[in-house]
Amino acid sequence: MHRPWGSDFAPGAYVFPGGTVHADDAMWEDEIKTAAIRELFEEIGILLARRGRNFARERDCEAVRSRVEAGASFGAALHELGLEPAFDRLVMFARWVTPAQLRRRFDARFFLARLPRGQSVHAQEGEVADWLWISPDKALSDPKITLVYATRAVLESVATGEGVTALIARAKRMREIPVVEPRVVRNENGDWEIVRD
Repeated sequence: MHRPWGSDFAPGAYVFPGGTVHADDAMWEDEIKTAAIRELFEEIGILLARRGRNFARERDCEAVRSRVEAGASFGAALHELGLEPAFDRLVMFARWVTPAQLRRRFDARFFLARLPRGQSVHAQEGEVADWLWISPDKALSDPKITLVYATRAVLESVATGEGVTALIARAKRMREIPVVEPRVVRNENGDWEIVRD
């Protein structure tokens, strides 16, 4: 998704949907995955949730959106509609911690997920200037797409030519998710740059 130019974080860049854990996320057993599901829904309207064995459809997305717009928390809206977060649909494959030298730091987890059948994107006005579906290779090579360092590196890690099924299967086989913590260093020109070990 394309961040608006006036954003605090990554103005004008294309980034993955994301954000922070909220107190309400603790009502479910995995607050980090709950935050990922909530932020995905808040920013682009995709709902990774189910009622029993039935996966959320567009009408469920509309019902959750309506309740949240009326003042309900995301968790309360799900609960009221008999929906639960579909944690099994998220597969973590990367974790990045911003360099210690930076004033604003993040400990970000990156997940893979399939787009649920029968749902469409509803970008949040003010948070998302534009959005697009694009292959990692094309995103990395298109000069019109501005990427922050971590987004570029994560895209490079999935630009393997594998199909989605193989990529998700590979991520599921990972026993440990390595923590990537790049450093900010001066290069030989005296400019600051981010490097990974």
